[in-house]
Amino acid sequence: MAESPMLELRFLSDPKRLRMVREKVQEVTEEIGCSKKLISDLVIAINEACMNIMQHAYKGDKSGEILLEIQTEHGNLEVVLTDYAAPIDPKLIQPRDLDDVKPGGLGTHFIQEIMDDCTYGNLENRAGNFLRMRKKII
Repeated sequence: MAESPMLELRFLSDPKRLRMVREKVQEVTEEIGCSKKLISDLVIAINEACMNIMQHAYKGDKSGEILLEIQTEHGNLEVVLTDYAAPIDPKLIQPRDLDDVKPGGLGTHFIQEIMDDCTYGNLENRAGNFLRMRKKII
């Protein structure tokens, strides 16, 4: 991220922290004037991404740390989620087939539907992963 983030939030990989995350995302996106629909969509995408980190990167370990950074640049909202879990192969992160009717597993699908761009990667020279998501807001 080029500029200093509008929001920089560190929290534990515990689903109980998601309410606070959703509230902070809503506050920041309201402050920058996003529509109610866009705010709702962004809250869903970020919540789903956090759940995926908790379930798949940290495998339910509630002691892991997640860093959420949000900033705007050139009419885009940029969201970066960073974890410090074992590196995950970004090629394996795929939404499941929507014809496969079963509960759960749609987080990646929702994220890709809501956001304009998603990039997954590993941290350089240390354990961890990142998800960079962008959404045009202007």
